[in-house]
Amino acid sequence: MDKKLIWRQVDSLSEELIAISDWMYHNPELGHQEHQAAEKLVNLLQFNGFKVEKPYAGMATAFRAEYSNGIEGPNIAIFAEYDALPGIGHGCGHNLIGTSAVGAAIAIKKAVPSFPGKIIVFGSPAEEGVVDNAGGKVLIADAGGMKDIDAAMMVHPSNVNRLGSSSNARYAMELTFTGQTAHAAGAPQDGINALDAAIQTFNGFNALRQHVTPDVRIHGIIAEGGVAPNIVPDRAVIRMYVRSADSEYLNEVVEKVKNCARGAALATGAQVKFRKTANTYKNMINNQVLNEIFKNNVESLGKVIEPAGKRGAGSTDMANISHEVPSIHPYLSLSDTKVIGHSTDMADATITDKGHHCLVLAAKAMAGTAYDLLTDKALLEQAKQEFNSGS
Repeated sequence: MDKKLIWRQVDSLSEELIAISDWMYHNPELGHQEHQAAEKLVNLLQFNGFKVEKPYAGMATAFRAEYSNGIEGPNIAIFAEYDALPGIGHGCGHNLIGTSAVGAAIAIKKAVPSFPGKIIVFGSPAEEGVVDNAGGKVLIADAGGMKDIDAAMMVHPSNVNRLGSSSNARYAMELTFTGQTAHAAGAPQDGINALDAAIQTFNGFNALRQHVTPDVRIHGIIAEGGVAPNIVPDRAVIRMYVRSADSEYLNEVVEKVKNCARGAALATGAQVKFRKTANTYKNMINNQVLNEIFKNNVESLGKVIEPAGKRGAGSTDMANISHEVPSIHPYLSLSDTKVIGHSTDMADATITDKGHHCLVLAAKAMAGTAYDLLTDKALLEQAKQEFNSGS
């Protein structure tokens, strides 16, 4: 079959996909609160004949949408994201990710009436990790959502067209210090300063960085640090991430980070409690066979895509999916000029002509890649062999 039939279906859907993406830009929703965004994507899928399960994996804004002709074959998954960042909006381009995933799946269904297997769209909330219980893909995997899936993919907007590389594993936690209030001028000796404990904890982080591997990232904010300058703060809260290229080493670093807080609490007389705030993200494993298939599709669309770069320092819950099935997480450019991720500039770029082009290109490239996997058993088998070998 000529893939141009699939790509023409994406073009026919493009106006509707762009409208939904732009609506998300103007109406950003935080993780696990993406009720309207999820509803718009689900409605479009259902209108086009997909069977939808929602809620899914215990999440009100998650869904699984699938379509099959009843012909035996592989199950190929495409992941949609649609959560925004606080104060920034869609500064990571999740409005493009969600709509391109849905567009790719619908295009295959409409263009290829008799494809074998199933095409599945997973709506995965709260990728950003800024809300409690973040990491929708982790919960989907833990609920057994990948048991019948043969391969999975998604596309992320970026500054360049580039095949996916590795990413860091990530642990998110909250550190709460408790002290004793007192008059900060009249009787400071009667107080226990929780804010001092938090500040000393950051000093400990800075000392620790010299003694961990270069891939490690330790970063956070003081979310609470007192209510008035003349009161010794009895409560301080740090919200933070710890990242590492290796999931097992991550656990070791997390314990060292906790020891920084324990030492600071002991030094100031405060108490400290730890709370995990999001699901732990593993390190991303991009399947090179799938990367090559995606590359061929991008080039067939007249675009150039760079090889996978060095390991990314960021993290994604797509990494957890990549430990379950062969997966990819490539990048496509949404701007002619460099924009910084997690910024209002990147959010604004999603509603430009170039941002809209990125959406359409992503949908076409994923649709072509999914079609190749649905119809070429040898390609899928090669991807599985690579996955099973752990290479």
